[in-house]
Amino acid sequence: IGDSLSAGLGVTYNQAWPSLLQNRLKKEGYLIQVLNAGISGDTTSGGVQRLPVLLDKYTPEIVVIELGGNDGLRGTSINSIESNLRSMIETALGRDAKILLIGMQLPPNYGNAYTSSFQNLFPELASEYGISLVERLIQRMMNETWQQNLIQADGIHPTAEGYIQIEKIIWDSLQPLL
Repeated sequence: IGDSLSAGLGVTYNQAWPSLLQNRLKKEGYLIQVLNAGISGDTTSGGVQRLPVLLDKYTPEIVVIELGGNDGLRGTSINSIESNLRSMIETALGRDAKILLIGMQLPPNYGNAYTSSFQNLFPELASEYGISLVERLIQRMMNETWQQNLIQADGIHPTAEGYIQIEKIIWDSLQPLL
């Protein structure tokens, strides 16, 4: 469940990381279906509303939560973001699903206090609930490849090449859950 980073805003559906992950799983011999429940513009409150329906319909064994970026960009209170993420985590854990939480980051212009609180929220929740975490996904993508062509002109969304790197980062954290 995610936002435009999962939905693949600006690239074709098969270039987004969930599709790339599905291809890798198939190639590696896993009989696992990836459901891309990413919606561009979605927030943690939208995730709280959508997740129970998705869990009822698909009964996943693993849930990847990639939400919070749009909340941060809108300046949503950290308490609200935390409450919503907790709700999604507890809902998925209550259905015996394993969770991979994707940590988001914000541009520095949101101020140090808000940006730090936002970025620290993801590892704090992962530690508290004992769930897997991909920390600071976009920053890691940029740091691990040193390529300039990984982000679209909007400065936020990955290019097709960027999604290849994102899938590799997510795969490394997802593989132990399989």
